[in-house]
Order: sequence, then C-alpha cells, then structure tokens
Amino acid sequence: MANVPQVPVFNIPEVKLSSSSGGRNMPVIGMGTMADPFDETALKEAVMEAIRVGYRHFDTASLYRSEKPLGEALAEALKLGLIASRNELFITSKLWCTDAHADLVVPALKNSLRMLQLEYLDLYLIHWPLSAKPAKIGFPVPKEEQLAMNFKSVWAAMEDCQRLGLTKSIGVSNFSCKKLENILSFATVPPSVNQVEISPLWQQQKLREFCKSKDVILTAYSPLGAKGTRWGTDEVMDNETLKEIAKAHEKTVAQVCLRWAFEQGITFVVKSFNKERMKENLQIFDWALSSDDYNKIKEIQQHRLMPKLEMISPHGPFKTLEELWDGEI
Repeated sequence: MANVPQVPVFNIPEVKLSSSSGGRNMPVIGMGTMADPFDETALKEAVMEAIRVGYRHFDTASLYRSEKPLGEALAEALKLGLIASRNELFITSKLWCTDAHADLVVPALKNSLRMLQLEYLDLYLIHWPLSAKPAKIGFPVPKEEQLAMNFKSVWAAMEDCQRLGLTKSIGVSNFSCKKLENILSFATVPPSVNQVEISPLWQQQKLREFCKSKDVILTAYSPLGAKGTRWGTDEVMDNETLKEIAKAHEKTVAQVCLRWAFEQGITFVVKSFNKERMKENLQIFDWALSSDDYNKIKEIQQHRLMPKLEMISPHGPFKTLEELWDGEI
C-alpha cells in the first residue's frame, strides 16, 4: 500500500474560460511560483507537496525563472503517479515585455514549453501592457528600453499561439478597463482572463464589473498582499477588520481573503511553500461570509498596494501611474 499515490483531499471548483479551444476548465485556485528568494529545489519540493494536497493549477512566467523547476516537478509527479495525466493539470505562463513583439511571441511561448517539458499551455498571458527592447529577461525593465506595445500585432500573435495549439487559452495581465477594451475592440479571439492585483484592500470594483460584462475571468495575484517578499506588503494580513472577521469564523486572515475573492467570482493565485498553509488555503469552500462581514470589508480603505513605479519612464509609453492604470489607482 505504501506506493499508492495520495488522492487529493480537496474538491476545487472550476470556471469555464470563454475563448478556450477545448481545454479543461480553470481551477479557481492556482499555486503561484514567483518566489523571493528563488530556490529551485525548494520550489520543486513545494510543487510536489501542492500536488499531493490537491493543487492542479500552477502559475508561472518566463520572468519568474520557475518554468524549468516547475516542469521538472510536474514530470516527476506524472512519473510517480501523483497525477494520472497531463490533462489533470492547468498550467499558466506569461509573455515578458522583451518578447512582446509580433515576431517574438510564438518563439517565446515555444521556449516556455521547452522549459516546462510540455506540449501546450492551458493559458498564456501578456504579462504587462508594455513592450521593451528585445534583451535578456529581467525586472525591472530599464527605463530607456521601455516601448509602447503594438497591441494589434502582439494580440494577433497571441491568437496564432492558440490556433497553433501551443496554448488552449490566451489572456492579459495588469490591464486596466481601457486597455482591455482596446484589445476587445479588434480581437478575433477575445482574452479569456485578466490577471491583476486584487485583495480586500484593493477590490477593483470597476474592473470587476467591466470584466463580468465582457465575459473575461478575473484572476487575483497577491490576494494576501505577498507578505514577506520584496515587492509585497503586510497590510492585508495585518488588517484589523480582516483579523476580526477571521476570529469570528475561527479561520485565518488568508482564508477570509480567499473566501471573499471566491464569493465575488474571482479566481486567484496564491503562493505558499508551507504544507499546512497550502492546505489551509484550500479549506475555503465549505463555509461562507455573512452580510455583516461584507459590510465590514466594503468599509476597508482602498488603495493599490503594488503600483509598480518601475513601469513608469520619461522615455516610455507610461510617464505617470495615471497613464499606466488609466486612473484606476
């Protein structure tokens, strides 16, 4: 019996992507793989553990350097029988700014697939609405190398990726209502997903309503504020209102944040390499927030926790945060 793989203990709800070409539905919770500090071995071990407890959706990007160790962990999990087939998985990756040029999109995706040891992605996203001079992938993008994206030609190349079977769905990340509306105005294959910062401290009401009206699924990154990373903040996990709600339900603040997102119809990517917290983050589907909880969460003062000043440049397309986010700040 010792060699029998563990059966996932959590039944994770899924959402249908509007423009998917016959791929599987997207699990509402995904495991993020952007680690700080980055440790390949720790990441591989965490992915294996995540699979054991029930995660099937993994979110990566060429920027994160996690595609290779993620691919190795997935191959190992298949070999060990922790997952029966590739079809059980939902893998998301992202196009970096330096590759956001019409002729570089397909090669960039093919490179991601090589790193991941996969034949196709389930979802491929434009990471930022910004291009950069073709160069080595890195963050931040040097200010003098930031370029305006040719949205039409880059999106056409993203559509080619889907038509070629390299990805089942395509989408965007960090797009405001205005920038998303621009893509929708000419897209033959509309974006299925927009991945953005969302938490109880930055609820994105306007963007949520817009995406719902256009049948675009919203995915929240840093739904817990990315506490403990260089780019993150303690503000979400240390919020007194959320602590109070968590105490009343005998849940953690993280569980309250994720349950809130789930009840809003938002999908989310959350990163923890701690086995117990991985499990806790999945224990959000058998209880509910009250209307009183909602009223309290609505009262939380709103501000963007990660404005990304690094994307602002006097030489680039976004000279102010106002221009980057189109007033959604």
